[in-house]
Amino acid sequence: MKENTAGFWREAQRIAGVDEVGRGPLAGPVVTAAVILDSNNPITGLTDSKKLSEQRREELANEIRQKAIAWSLGRAEVHEIDAINILQATLLAMQRAVAGLSPQPDYVLVDGNRCPAFHCPAEAIIKGDLYVPQISAASIIAKVARDKEMEELDRQFPGYGLRGHKDYPTKLHIAALEKLGVTAIHRRSYAPVKKLL
Repeated sequence: MKENTAGFWREAQRIAGVDEVGRGPLAGPVVTAAVILDSNNPITGLTDSKKLSEQRREELANEIRQKAIAWSLGRAEVHEIDAINILQATLLAMQRAVAGLSPQPDYVLVDGNRCPAFHCPAEAIIKGDLYVPQISAASIIAKVARDKEMEELDRQFPGYGLRGHKDYPTKLHIAALEKLGVTAIHRRSYAPVKKLL
C-alpha cells in the first residue's frame, strides 16, 4: 500500500477491484480480473466467489459483465509462472487486467496483502473478496473465466480430471500425472510436477 493512501478510495470516482484465481493449481494460467462497478446500477449478492455455487457464480458473472462500468481479464501463462514464480506472475496478470479497463480507474483495491505497481494509487485488502464489492465482482469474473478454460483443457488433455479438480494438486491429479506424464500445460516449477520430470 502506498503511503497516506489508506481510505482515500472511499472518495475516489472510479474504483477498480482486482482479484486472482489459480495460484495453487499445478497447471494452466493464473487468471485475474479487474472490475469497476456502477454505483447507480447495483448488484446484489456479491461475495467471495468460493462461497457461491457454480450456477450462482455464472449468474452473477453475467450480471457483472452487463452492469459494470468496465471489466477486464488478465492472465499469466505457464511459461511465465515457471520463469518468474507464481507471485510475480500473479502481480503481472493483475497489471494486465487493470491495463485493459476503459475507462481507467483512479484507485485500485487488490485482494490480499500485496499490490503490484499501477498508474494510480492502490491498496491491498486482506479478505477483500469477502468485504469489498468491487473485489468480490472481480473474484467472480476471474473464477468463472478460469473454470471455463479448465473445461476446454479437460477436453484437450483427457484423463487428468481437470474439469473436476481445476488443476489443483488432488490425489487424482497426482495419480494421473504419474500415469500419463507431464503435459505442456503443467507448471514445471511446482514440486509435484518437477519431481516427475
